[in-house]
Amino acid sequence: MPVYGKFSTKCIYALRAVLELALHEGFRVVKSQQIASAQGIPLRFLEIILAELRQGGFVESRRGNAGGYILARQPETITVAQVIDFIEGHKAQGQEIADGGDDPFAILWQELDHARLNVLASTSFADLAGEEVRKRNLRAPNYVI
Repeated sequence: MPVYGKFSTKCIYALRAVLELALHEGFRVVKSQQIASAQGIPLRFLEIILAELRQGGFVESRRGNAGGYILARQPETITVAQVIDFIEGHKAQGQEIADGGDDPFAILWQELDHARLNVLASTSFADLAGEEVRKRNLRAPNYVI
């Protein structure tokens, strides 16, 4: 099975939650209900994920009426690979294809795995948030007459 081949639903939701916080520039406290609604995550599941992300040092929680969640670090310093590794427990690594034996494609599959890992390790949530903002701006209707 390739490195980072398939992700659990929990991992996908964790990535979406961190992205939503990054979209708020990591500085504005966001309520869990808002994250759940914006990213299509069941609220009960999101609360469990946010607690884990807090333990992992990715998010901080604020209590009270104005409480919610905020990124614990700048979005530029959090990579997709870091969140995946934390949520999946490093099980995604080490699943590289064995020496290949008679498989004429073994080297190709290994190169693809390494390339995928490099992309995930070099993509920050600031990168993803910037791209999402650009996409949203392109979809905004233009009512200029």
